[in-house]
Amino acid sequence: MLGNLKPLELLLILAVIVVLFGAKKLPDLARSLGKSARILKSEAKAMKDEVKDEWAGKGESAAAQQAAARTIQSAPGDTASARPVAEPEHTSAAS
Repeated sequence: MLGNLKPLELLLILAVIVVLFGAKKLPDLARSLGKSARILKSEAKAMKDEVKDEWAGKGESAAAQQAAARTIQSAPGDTASARPVAEPEHTSAAS
């Protein structure tokens, strides 16, 4: 779709976006979008690592890692927006 747009049309679309959101809001919007992308990337990596650990059958070391509290950070070294993550407890239903 973007391949069919001419440069003048792209400039017009960009101008409409600037008018709608305002020039002052665009940097904040881009910054928050970047933070969201970093959080999504770190969560996806954490999920991959968990699955890899389960398939590797590390047993005791994997259980020790799960017992440790995890913290999600939006950017490396950003402790201001870090928040702890509660791990779900696996319980078995006994009859």
